Amino acid sequence: MKRKNKIYLRMTILLLIAYIALLTILYVSESADSSATIHSFKDAFWYSLVTFTTVGYGDLTPVTPMGQAVGVVFLLLSAGIMMTLFGAVISFVTSEGLPLFLLGFQRKKNWYYFADYGVESSTLAENIYKEDPDTVIIFGEKRDEQTEFPDYPCLFINTSPARIVAHKKGIGTRCKIFFMKENDIGINIRAIDLHTLPVDVYARTTNGQDHLSGNIRFFHSYDCCARQYWHSKPLCSHENTIVIIGFGNYGRCILERAIMTNIVSVDQHVAYHIFGNAQKFLAMHDHLHMMFSLGKSSETSDSLIFYDELWETHHELMERADRIIICTDDEPQGWNIFWRLNNYYKIRGRVHLHSNRKAPGISYFGTNEEIYTPGQIMRTTLNKAAIMINEIFCRSVSYPTLSWEELDDFHRESKIAAADHLLMKVRILLGDETITELTPEITEKAYRKYCITKQSAEKQDMYRKLDHTRWLRFYTYYNWSYGPARDDAARQHPMLCPYTELTPAQKRERDAAWELLGSIASELRMK
Repeated sequence: MKRKNKIYLRMTILLLIAYIALLTILYVSESADSSATIHSFKDAFWYSLVTFTTVGYGDLTPVTPMGQAVGVVFLLLSAGIMMTLFGAVISFVTSEGLPLFLLGFQRKKNWYYFADYGVESSTLAENIYKEDPDTVIIFGEKRDEQTEFPDYPCLFINTSPARIVAHKKGIGTRCKIFFMKENDIGINIRAIDLHTLPVDVYARTTNGQDHLSGNIRFFHSYDCCARQYWHSKPLCSHENTIVIIGFGNYGRCILERAIMTNIVSVDQHVAYHIFGNAQKFLAMHDHLHMMFSLGKSSETSDSLIFYDELWETHHELMERADRIIICTDDEPQGWNIFWRLNNYYKIRGRVHLHSNRKAPGISYFGTNEEIYTPGQIMRTTLNKAAIMINEIFCRSVSYPTLSWEELDDFHRESKIAAADHLLMKVRILLGDETITELTPEITEKAYRKYCITKQSAEKQDMYRKLDHTRWLRFYTYYNWSYGPARDDAARQHPMLCPYTELTPAQKRERDAAWELLGSIASELRMK
């Protein structure tokens, strides 16, 4: 590209020199003749413009043989020059030239660059624009003629992130770069050397990882959907039979978050019936038997029951289920299941359908508008409480601790699991299962209730046991086991045992998760 630009530059300089030379010849030859109308270099320049543009006013004409020869050259070149100029203007308007030119006037605004244009990219871009109208949306590809132009202002520029960053010239805030296709950052040529640019990168992944390097962050759309689902539709105390139909990316994440979050009572025995291929899931999480009854329902613990056969054969289960979650990765298949359930089965419980299509009277979740928002993708909404927990912890101890950005994925997930369960703690303390948001008032009210009720030794023991159960489920999900001393490499921890086997000091450690409610309430009020 640079070599091509140098060639164009040299050609331009040569043409300019030739043009000036012709003007000089015209001026010198004409100025020597007393009958000539061209007496100055300015006259010669004006004559060339009139000739090139084919206007031909006739106020200036060469009279000498040499001047007339130059005039013939100008006449012959005029058509070619006009076509070239017209072509250059068309090229400038239809290529990257005009958008880049327009970008130059908006360097102080926030720039958001999307590597491609698709449904997810467009949804996120639209939500960004709604939150920040004074922003610039850039799609790094040419607009397809079949694509409807979005309802929000944007530019389609077939260029790399590096060129966009260079064009911003360090003015205003850093560019934000998005790769919205799954695992695209590993194969897209535009992702090369992004870690060297002064940008914030957000890339969609399927492995759940949060970090790659300092400026590259991953987001997991299936995990975002699962967390948003359990935040908006938390488990209720009366629900003992949950059916999950579909165990692809969505189903796996919904079950994972249920394992981490759905602890509402020390005596609960929720049975999760999962239809889909779970062979890899069970092979990876081979410590689940420590906390769950696998393969059969239990009256003393939660159960995970996986089915290889069709869900259609289990009429009795579908009819007695308290909740049915349809979360196939293929959305049309999910709708097909939904209609068959409603047409041929007596459904007693609630049916929740993962869908981007909205229809009245249907309880759906995980629409693009809900998932692809700045708060979800840039992890400022879902992780707000988890980040708060880490900040409170850092302030409450005297020894050096890590900031949120410095935590590894496992310790981040630990904080996230604790934060996601705060909603359950509030619902338990206030005895109100209609609560789905942690407001300062609600959180403070729950904390006051905790301070009063913990005076009862029985209540305090129940609170401790409840959080210990949550903590055990998190660690066993990641294949930790009991060990006399904590060993991260061996995944062993001395508290990975039943609550009754903990020492009094270890039991008191569980109070911290409940005491957090007071600090969280204060933080929410200040923000």
